[in-house]
Amino acid sequence: MQSKFPIRKLAVAAVTAALYVALSYVAYTFNAAFGAVQFRLSEALTLLPFLFPETVWGLFAGCFLTNLLSMYGPADLIFGSLATLLAALWTAKCHSKWTAAIPPVVCNGLIVSAVIAWAEAGFTVAFLPIYAVNVVSISLSEAILCFLPGVILVGALQKSGAAAKLRAGA
Repeated sequence: MQSKFPIRKLAVAAVTAALYVALSYVAYTFNAAFGAVQFRLSEALTLLPFLFPETVWGLFAGCFLTNLLSMYGPADLIFGSLATLLAALWTAKCHSKWTAAIPPVVCNGLIVSAVIAWAEAGFTVAFLPIYAVNVVSISLSEAILCFLPGVILVGALQKSGAAAKLRAGA
């Protein structure tokens, strides 16, 4: 009986989670992993579901483990991780590496910005202005990471043939 989720795919998801956590922890040491300005190089990995749908759950797990360090508590742990999951599921449906960079920008820009604005202002009159500023800053940093190293990573995997080999089971 053949498994629906072979060991190779599970390993790819696990390695993706580990890479996401390791790269995020580097950003954490430079105080760039959380807040209105986030610069996690791990976000470049969020384009991987475009080539490897099995990385969706690895990205979710990696983000969840990273968000254990978040100063925004359970809200970021839950909603920040779900933003990554939603973006990864959407990215897996994209048709080019350029469109694959859009879901993480949109999901993190809208959802994570709300988590931070809520943590800073609650649902007071200050929420909307803080949310608007966060949408711009988080979307911009996410776009830089997805459209530069993310698209380069996906292009390199395509060009090298690594993506085709992994899909073929070689």
